[in-house]
Amino acid sequence: MRRRPTRWPAHLAPHLLFLIPELLMAAGPLVIAAVTDPSGRRRFRMPDFFYGGQALIEGVMMRGRTTVAMSVRPPSGEIQTMSEALPAALSADRRLIRIPLLRGMFLLYETLVIGTRMLMRSASIAAEGEDIELGRGTIVLTVIISLSFAIGLFFLLPLFLSTFAEGATDSDILANGVEGLIRLVIFIAYIALIGMMSDIKRVFAYHGAEHKAISAYEADRPLTPDEVDAFGTAHTRCGTTFILIVVVISIFFFSLVPRSGVPLPLLFLSRIVLVPIIAGFAYELVRFGARNYGSPLVRAFYAPGLWLQSLTTRPPDRAMLEVSIASLESCLASDREAAAAQRA
Repeated sequence: MRRRPTRWPAHLAPHLLFLIPELLMAAGPLVIAAVTDPSGRRRFRMPDFFYGGQALIEGVMMRGRTTVAMSVRPPSGEIQTMSEALPAALSADRRLIRIPLLRGMFLLYETLVIGTRMLMRSASIAAEGEDIELGRGTIVLTVIISLSFAIGLFFLLPLFLSTFAEGATDSDILANGVEGLIRLVIFIAYIALIGMMSDIKRVFAYHGAEHKAISAYEADRPLTPDEVDAFGTAHTRCGTTFILIVVVISIFFFSLVPRSGVPLPLLFLSRIVLVPIIAGFAYELVRFGARNYGSPLVRAFYAPGLWLQSLTTRPPDRAMLEVSIASLESCLASDREAAAAQRA
């Protein structure tokens, strides 16, 4: 009789309250590729496709052209790798992916659903050595609960705390500026605090392993632990940059909302309603930045996101690098097979 896994929920528990920021920090949409023009000058462009990933519990997920692959190291020590077809919703052929603002909200939702499911599966494998498959309803409910916590912490709490500044000023813009500053402080403090937890530290180390593997592949280097380890843990496509942009531009969006005489519940509602719009706008902003990354001004704009990755990544050990490489190689193999089938 098959033993029913019992330990994996406890293994997953430390991550649930941190789920949304944790997933976004490890799966950002920023896409930058360096190319050399005929004159020999380096330029930057949006590539046709990019490989990206996400840190899991004792594992790494990678997204390829055709599949999503997950590699996890269970208690037995042998890497388990599994892949599945990329959901049709994330196909570049879908119309929603082409509509500005809407595509950002849509892609982020799908990324969170897939990321949540993979995180739960990795918890089961890491704790029990057994895989689980949860229903979409369970995944969506988990995303809703975790998203509610994230909105409350990063948007509603700063608004509440900023109400104490309203008595000191008659300027809505200044009060909203104080709210934005509080939000930025909470965000940075939040990352620093969760990074002290032993479980999150390991996830952040796998985050660094994911970045190193992607960087090595994009530099056309062999995917071996020694070669991959030569690269840094920071990467321009990291979701840490995306979240920081959301936090910063929210100051502008919320400054357009009047505060004087508006009941606090309505102000709360305005923040909730504007969150997906801000996320969609931030997605378009990083796409614009990626197309113009050759500009020193644009690179300076994104520099704080790279600095902040010192809090969301850790140097991985060799075993973590092996897991990240296994996941990426699974995607690459699937894509080669798909390309060969199309040519046949």
